Amino acid sequence: MNKTQMLNMDINQKWYIIDAKGCKVGRLATEVAAILRGKNRASFHPSQNPRDYVIIINSQDLEVTGNKQLDKIYYRHSGRPGNLKKENFNNLQKRLPNKIIEHAIRKMLPKGVLGRRLFKNLKVYSGREHPHQAQNPKHMYIN
Repeated sequence: MNKTQMLNMDINQKWYIIDAKGCKVGRLATEVAAILRGKNRASFHPSQNPRDYVIIINSQDLEVTGNKQLDKIYYRHSGRPGNLKKENFNNLQKRLPNKIIEHAIRKMLPKGVLGRRLFKNLKVYSGREHPHQAQNPKHMYIN
């Protein structure tokens, strides 16, 4: 008879803070997605939520390489016929700077219930101020 063993997950939630100033969108998103999944822990299991939180500050200062500032298009749709909206990287960064990094990270997380729960552990702020000082977040540096 097969027996299922549950891994001893660290239930200590950790808070990380990342300054996005000068970071490339894709490189930042891959690092953050790995932290949210718990791949930096020894007790990683794909079906578990490690309860790690990531705070990203200065999201308005993200950078992209090449000609993506003009060529990259973000789409949104209201669900009504004929209401597809298109917006390039520059316009979206001026209007809603948090959406760019949130979109990149959300697409790198698993699809389904676990991915939606993990995405709630991400906090993105366009300036330097954030309301999570009481959690004593650990600073991480990403190139």
